[in-house]
Amino acid sequence: MIKAPGFSGRSCRRGHAAIHGSIRRSIHGPVSYFCAMMMGEDAGSFTSGCITRWKRGYKMGKRILVVDDEPSIVKLVQFNLEKEGFEVDCAYDGQTALEMAEREPPDLMVLDLMLPKMDGLDVCRKLRKRDVHIPILILTAKSDEFDKVLGLELGADDYMTKPFSPRELIARVKAILRRMEAIREAGNAGERDGRIAVGDLIVDVEAYEVIRNGETVDLTPKEFELLVYLARHRGKVLSRDQLLNAVWNYDFAGDSRIVDVHVSHLRDKIEPDAKHPVYIKTVRGIGYKFEGPREK
Repeated sequence: MIKAPGFSGRSCRRGHAAIHGSIRRSIHGPVSYFCAMMMGEDAGSFTSGCITRWKRGYKMGKRILVVDDEPSIVKLVQFNLEKEGFEVDCAYDGQTALEMAEREPPDLMVLDLMLPKMDGLDVCRKLRKRDVHIPILILTAKSDEFDKVLGLELGADDYMTKPFSPRELIARVKAILRRMEAIREAGNAGERDGRIAVGDLIVDVEAYEVIRNGETVDLTPKEFELLVYLARHRGKVLSRDQLLNAVWNYDFAGDSRIVDVHVSHLRDKIEPDAKHPVYIKTVRGIGYKFEGPREK
């Protein structure tokens, strides 16, 4: 860990907290706060590999891992998340982020795509390959749709393009976490013991598990959320906008392709033949409908 100027060893984290506390008491507003923080600390202390954790409030009991190689962005995101009661861990390169996520998985990761040592796409890829399922909100300075779609295909749940509004980022983080909690807690009259069984497919909501033909299906958190919502509305035609609002829990107008990407991946994983789906049917011009194999 790279030490902040003026502090050493165990005093490093306490030093951060002391600076943080004194500045917050004397300065109002996030802009002044971050200017003062940058004046009080050498930017060199935030180079790749540095990790900090500041605990404050912690009302929601959720821990977020923020990963970006730009200290100012990390501070901005960290400040706004902590203000909402989240606990925040920070990493400044992809390799460190991967190690932290595997060692102690956070409730959600805010992940930049352009990172030293290992880029954000590789972080997503390795986490999914190693069966570490963490909701991921990716950040990118790129306007290229390819990077956004690729991130979603690799298991990210959502994305934001820089520059972004801190308020919108907080709203999206909360929306993702709400959906995760709703899936764990919500019951359904048509379910038995928290399970939805259709054909050879079993969706175990409480165990957060999907089984097809007796074998566990590896889904990302957002794929699981989407499948649960579709299965709970079996036989009902759902528009892309409805799915965006229900599963992503905010207005994602003009970007309905995020639904198509996740449906495509679900079909690859749960359908006997993804090109001729029996579970998730396309309703042309509208959206999708969850059914099941016809009884013979």
